[in-house]
Amino acid sequence: MFVLVISGSDVSKIPGVSIAGLNPKVIPYTAPADADLLLWGKPYVIDAIPVDPQGHPTPAIITHAAYCEAGFPILIVRSGTYLPPVVPYVEMNVDPGQDPQTNQAVTKVELLIEKSKSLGQVLGKSTKKIVIAESLPGGTTTAYLILKALGYNGMVSSAGPINPVQLKDQIWENAAKRIGIKFGDLRGKPIEALRELGDPMQATVFGMVTGVLEETDIVLAGGTQMLAVAALLRQAGYDKPLLVATTTYVVRDKYAHFLDLAKQVQVEIYSAPLDFSQSPYSGLADYEKGYVKEGVGAGGAVWYAEQLGVSPDRVVRKTEQLYQAMIKKS
Repeated sequence: MFVLVISGSDVSKIPGVSIAGLNPKVIPYTAPADADLLLWGKPYVIDAIPVDPQGHPTPAIITHAAYCEAGFPILIVRSGTYLPPVVPYVEMNVDPGQDPQTNQAVTKVELLIEKSKSLGQVLGKSTKKIVIAESLPGGTTTAYLILKALGYNGMVSSAGPINPVQLKDQIWENAAKRIGIKFGDLRGKPIEALRELGDPMQATVFGMVTGVLEETDIVLAGGTQMLAVAALLRQAGYDKPLLVATTTYVVRDKYAHFLDLAKQVQVEIYSAPLDFSQSPYSGLADYEKGYVKEGVGAGGAVWYAEQLGVSPDRVVRKTEQLYQAMIKKS
């Protein structure tokens, strides 16, 4: 089963953090629109394809292409988005995360983890393979805060070709000052790190993984955001094998330290060999230039499709077909 956790955080509203944040009116629609597009092929919560300011489409189009070709089952989990999607979903009944520079990031985090654990238990009894993905604007920044607090050294990725590293460092300094901590001070305290610095998506995936049965295979579909979740799990004593499935664009991001962080967190890596360099559509070809990179479980969806006999090339071709149809309608 492919599980997409959609979420929200006030961190995305900080100017310069999120590509979606360049147009603040778009932020509430981004994650639910991704959910609609993933399951139904187009957004219904808003009458537009989620794109960045340069017009590059959401990676949900890649995930949807993999779904179309491979036919794996999908479940949407809403955990703190500003608006609900139109597609059917499981409701975690939590608020969006707050800005950790000024407030605790995730209130009632223990309850959210317990609810998510129960969901994981249910899913673990119904399937032997679970791929967990996310859609959360600003999520690489909250991932950075978690990794720093837990003592992992390295920079996270971003959705644009230039990573706002200085801004992320400043947010860390502000949040750490509020809490009264320094680098690594929350090592061994994953729940406290989640409460003070994280986001609802992280808490939800953390809970789901701990609830899933031992014999069920789990794949965390995402880039450095899922490395942060894996770090939380490791520091909570979770010692089972973990695979983080991402895209080649995240792995080769020169501003991030994905492979080094993955080694620190002790997870295996799958890098989806996507290639849009020959695409006639600039919105997709620019993925090769560092735009977008990952999201909505694109890398994990390609991994899942491969398990079901669908090649990455087929997913690329289907993505181009879908994108062509979308731009004709727009």
